[in-house]
Amino acid sequence: MEQSPRVGDRITDESASPDDGAVRDWIGPGAFKHWARLQSWIEEFYPGVFAPEWLYGGKKRGWSLRYKKTKAFCTLLPEYKRFSAVVVLGGAERKQFEERRYAWRSQLVKLYDEAKTYPDGKFLTVAISSADDRHDVTKLLTMKRPPPLRG
Repeated sequence: MEQSPRVGDRITDESASPDDGAVRDWIGPGAFKHWARLQSWIEEFYPGVFAPEWLYGGKKRGWSLRYKKTKAFCTLLPEYKRFSAVVVLGGAERKQFEERRYAWRSQLVKLYDEAKTYPDGKFLTVAISSADDRHDVTKLLTMKRPPPLRG
């Protein structure tokens, strides 16, 4: 018997990567608004830099949308009734985060402090349910990789 999806469950049907309609249906219209706005922000501030790529991580992790050039920029995780963005902060970014520690929202600092540090960085998974959450992610991404100068 198939179980009903629970909040936070991932899209695990491996037959095809999800399209916008499938993502909207899975995460819900409110979360999809933030999903689309974050994607638009990346395209606007990093034009032509990233080609988003759907990755399938198996039945447990499901589908994720990765933005990467040579190093990972961020990964968007469509989850049932919500979505999260994963931003990996390497040594230089962690130093910058610490230098600005008191400029960040307290929820982000708490998330940062609780995130485990691995050899390749600190993986921050930010659940995005508001414009403030989305703004935290765009500030992290701008710190990680300043946008190219626009002429």
